[in-house]
Amino acid sequence: MSETKPPPVKLAFSHVGIHCLDLSRMVDFYTRALGFTETDRGVVRGLDIVFTTWDPADHHQVALVSGRPDIAGFNHINQLSFRVPKLEDVQAVWGRVKDEPGVHDMRGTNHGNAFAFYFRDPEGNRIEVFCDTPWYISQPCIELLDLSRPAAEVMAEAEAFCRSAPGFKPITEYQAEVARKIARNVADLSG
Repeated sequence: MSETKPPPVKLAFSHVGIHCLDLSRMVDFYTRALGFTETDRGVVRGLDIVFTTWDPADHHQVALVSGRPDIAGFNHINQLSFRVPKLEDVQAVWGRVKDEPGVHDMRGTNHGNAFAFYFRDPEGNRIEVFCDTPWYISQPCIELLDLSRPAAEVMAEAEAFCRSAPGFKPITEYQAEVARKIARNVADLSG
């Protein structure tokens, strides 16, 4: 008897994280030569990270991360990220892959501006499946997230956390600020 699988969650490619040999040089290149706008920067697990975007609706499209060793064979791609519409979809992906052979290094994360599920595929590539939240807080933010809990509980707890976090504002207000920054960058690069 064949088991019927639920339809797959539709994944949309969102952003990439790149480990860099020279973070300052890469930030300069991506912002000056390619016209990305820096949206945040900080330190995660001892590595410097700079978030950049072209689109105010995306907190970042390219994350530049320090720590790339100068050796052959190191995979400088930090992660492949896929956006889904809602928290329940992140939870559905978690439910589908958590028991897959070879999948490891699984972690649910509340970033404040997104709920994410990180895992390594069977060959060790890091994958992120995430959905946006209606809030912005200063980044980086990494809070553990239990994806087995009901979505309504997760949302209520996350909103309370975000409202007390540095930089809290509705995502629409943050996106309007980034749109103005991008417009200034475009004007500066054009003239």
